[in-house]
Amino acid sequence: MPTKNRQILLARRPTGEPVAGDFDLVTTAIPDPADGEISVRTIYLSLDPYMRGRMNAERSYADPVEVGAVMEGGTVGVVEASRHPGFADGDIVVGRTGWQDYALSNGDGVRKVAPPDPGDPPISTALGVLGMPGLTAYTGLLNIGKPQAGETLVVAAASGAVGSVVGQIGKIKGCRVVGVAGGPDKCRYVVDELGFDACIDHRAADFEDQLAAACPDRIDIYFENVAGRVLEAVIPLFNFFARMPVCGLIAQYNMTDLPDGPNKLPMLMRAVLTNRLTMRGFIVREFWAQQDEFLREASQWIKDGKLKYKEYRVAGLERAPETLIGLLKGENFGKVVVEVSPDPTR
Repeated sequence: MPTKNRQILLARRPTGEPVAGDFDLVTTAIPDPADGEISVRTIYLSLDPYMRGRMNAERSYADPVEVGAVMEGGTVGVVEASRHPGFADGDIVVGRTGWQDYALSNGDGVRKVAPPDPGDPPISTALGVLGMPGLTAYTGLLNIGKPQAGETLVVAAASGAVGSVVGQIGKIKGCRVVGVAGGPDKCRYVVDELGFDACIDHRAADFEDQLAAACPDRIDIYFENVAGRVLEAVIPLFNFFARMPVCGLIAQYNMTDLPDGPNKLPMLMRAVLTNRLTMRGFIVREFWAQQDEFLREASQWIKDGKLKYKEYRVAGLERAPETLIGLLKGENFGKVVVEVSPDPTR
């Protein structure tokens, strides 16, 4: 058994794209729980684009990670020692215990995950399709996008953890679904495996023309994950009373100044007015009350073969910094999961 606890700390605040020197790997003692606490060994660590924002000091929807503190992140772990009446040694739990081998928790925000039966999805999916990204997709699309059969839904970052679920739920609800992804391999996966009606490579020179051709009835819902060129191509295609859930802005996360080129804000605001567009940013925690409903529906969709998922796994906590840096550049293909320690359910 390990005798030390590895932790990855925020060493300094990045300027633009994060680099390896923005992180620090340290070794500390494995913590012992006090009364009312549990000690959790991390099995899987989730990496997600929002983490880039937590590295900044600016005001946002959540407090930033302090310099010198453990990087924030969702995890699936096993309770190694419990002094909490609600948890027992060996329980599998999902929570937000960060980039480290071991963590203490008082149980707030931690929920148990049942060990999977044969044929069930692995416990790592509690960080993806059956976790925060899946709930984000479900609640953002249904509460803000309000899909109706026959409508056209365009999904940015369509092969990613959130976008892939958004598009599949859109198909379940009877929409024509057009994905946007980076590269032909991701686009083929989105169409051939996930069942989207079309997928456009945003790196193509004629991306804007291809998107317009794939949306002959224009766009009723645009699920925003990236902004940048993709949003600019979508704006002229909105239908009257279109809806735009704003979940992420990956293209802007590393920006240190305003982009070069013409100001597109007037074009956006004209579209908002003339199309009577509903555009709303949201954070998944607004919809935690729908978690049980989501888990019931999504679990059944997986069993029925209507909801598929793909994981991008990396072995070793020490590789988390380089993997997050790559994620922000679109190098991953699927939900990013870091394998931190052996999974006792496999």
